[in-house]
Amino acid sequence: MTQDNKQVLLEVRGLKVAYGGIQAVKGATIEVREGELVSLIGANGAGKTTTLKAVTGIQPIADGEVHYLGRSIRGQGAWDLAKQGLVMIPEGRGTFTRMTITENLQMGAYTRNDKEIDADIEKVFGIFPRLKERRDQLAGTMSGGEQQMLAMGRALMARPKVLLLDEPSMGLSPIMVDKIFEVVGDIHKQGVTMLLVEQNASRALAIADRGYVMESGEVTMSGNGRDLLDDPKVRAAYLGE
Repeated sequence: MTQDNKQVLLEVRGLKVAYGGIQAVKGATIEVREGELVSLIGANGAGKTTTLKAVTGIQPIADGEVHYLGRSIRGQGAWDLAKQGLVMIPEGRGTFTRMTITENLQMGAYTRNDKEIDADIEKVFGIFPRLKERRDQLAGTMSGGEQQMLAMGRALMARPKVLLLDEPSMGLSPIMVDKIFEVVGDIHKQGVTMLLVEQNASRALAIADRGYVMESGEVTMSGNGRDLLDDPKVRAAYLGE
């Protein structure tokens, strides 16, 4: 337990990831505590997405450790981790384009065998009324923002203990970006622990309990979200000030 009595649910220590001879992540250390929203910010190519892929078993780890719920998960696959409640919403959404909205949400519950799946679908529709209006529409015919909503709803169907979001605002209109960050904040307020990877530093840090700054594969700064948002170095590098 930490000093503020919040359990560390996800702990990344000295993580190194390489693509061939190129080291993409160079000893990153990150932790996410129960109930927190932690933002990992950095420029394109900083190693943020690679970090998430390594945590979820999609990308092999060259060195370092990843602990989830107090146990090492190094070498475990995304399938096994999703069953344990470590769920990622990938960059690019990854919806099943030839399935309906309802079918996509049902797929989010593929690791479950309880009787509350239909009730949880209705809860998702409560968060995203637009999805309810189009529940029988094929996912591939939706806008990018609507598909992002669907990807988030599908992840919630897995009842995640820790939800990892990779660039949820990428490629969206300003109005839809506002909506996505509003929903991320609402989900967090419901008690879902989250690790948010984002290039939109101002929006990501504004809603974060804590944040990390990644540059060239290394974590160079960390701290309270608001403190990082007000830091002159962060503002100069990521907010154009």
